[in-house]
Amino acid sequence: MNANRREFIKKVTAGAAGVAVGSSAMGMSARSYGRIMGANDRLNVAIAGLGRRLGAYYEPIAKKEANVQLVYLCDVMEHQRENAMKSFSRHIDYKPALENDIRKVIDDPKVDVLINATPDHWHTPGSIMAMKGGKHVYVEKPCSHNMFENELLVEAAKKLNKVVQMGNQQRSSDHTIEIIREIHNGVIGNPYKALTFYTNSRGIVPVQQKAPVPKGLDWQLFQGPAPRREYTVETWNYNWHWYGWDYGTAESGNNATHELDVARWALQVDLPLRVDVEADKRHFDGDGWEMYDTMDATFRFAGNKIIQWDGKSRMGYDTYNSDRGTIIYGSEGAVFVNRSKYILYDRSGKIVKDNKSAANEAGTALGGGGDMTTGHVMNFFDAVRGKVKLTAPIDDASISMAMVHYSNIAYRIGKGFDVDNTNGRIFDRDAMKLWSRDYEPGWEPTV
Repeated sequence: MNANRREFIKKVTAGAAGVAVGSSAMGMSARSYGRIMGANDRLNVAIAGLGRRLGAYYEPIAKKEANVQLVYLCDVMEHQRENAMKSFSRHIDYKPALENDIRKVIDDPKVDVLINATPDHWHTPGSIMAMKGGKHVYVEKPCSHNMFENELLVEAAKKLNKVVQMGNQQRSSDHTIEIIREIHNGVIGNPYKALTFYTNSRGIVPVQQKAPVPKGLDWQLFQGPAPRREYTVETWNYNWHWYGWDYGTAESGNNATHELDVARWALQVDLPLRVDVEADKRHFDGDGWEMYDTMDATFRFAGNKIIQWDGKSRMGYDTYNSDRGTIIYGSEGAVFVNRSKYILYDRSGKIVKDNKSAANEAGTALGGGGDMTTGHVMNFFDAVRGKVKLTAPIDDASISMAMVHYSNIAYRIGKGFDVDNTNGRIFDRDAMKLWSRDYEPGWEPTV
């Protein structure tokens, strides 16, 4: 928070202390006065990207304990801004400003925090812009579009001394924290393997065709750091995930991020030594989906540990009796954990403990949100204030993110590769060609 603004608010608060609430002298309601009290600790928050993830922020923004003021709702689509205002009006009793251009939000010195929920290709560039503008950043997954950005985001957070947290919200799940702690304390012996999975039944995606830019959409700003091209039908509204690599990071970046992060956490591993992938598009031949919709990825680590990812975007068969989750195998037992529970098994397969939590975090529903996200965002707010440590600092989250990028690179070049686990570099020339991406001139992210 800007020191001058904090000092000013302190003085205003002190001056207001002797004035009756709601008095004509102050000219303010009790609610307005309440928003001043404690304002020296208040964070001014802006949200950029008002799509399906928006509902996840209602509770952490509105909670009294959060002590935040929502000052901007920002999106490149006009009706998204208007809809967001209507939705938030059911949770807060004031009106934030509506803005089209994230750069104007970042330029406003009164903004302390940016929640970056834009499309994937904007995550690192927008977050670095915000840090340069003096903001702390909560960035949704995936925190980066490629390995170059992945490293740059961590560098920026350290150099600019900003608090940055990725939306890997299961790190703030009470039941997950509990069972991971037990795993680390030896409840299943030596954990050696984690199987992660995601199952969905996404449908047909329209083939890309040139189309007029939808009314109210700033198409140039949507593209932002990505190379310019003509608009194609339905691109802006979620299907950018599947339309090549200009904007999205495929299902691995869209969802594997979460379970791979839990697996790394449980096994206490960092960068892998080897990555192998088998992936292809196997459903709705001829539709507009341009990348894999089915992936099996294998990551091998030091200490003979292994993480596997079984991703089925358009095959709804629940192989593991859940739409998503992580299974951790140990020398003396196993654990199943997802967003709502964990089950602990002994080595014979007998259930030792079945802990169904009160968590209400969404599974595969678009957008999602719930108590895990609320806790994760609240942890971020308090870390910005210096009251707590981040649950998932960006330098650790970026390691899980690297696994996503490795899997996508292996798919794109059609072969596996070895990794230098001390610095993340890939021992393959073809793979290293995909370390970064082409940027629109003038939009290249820098620290």
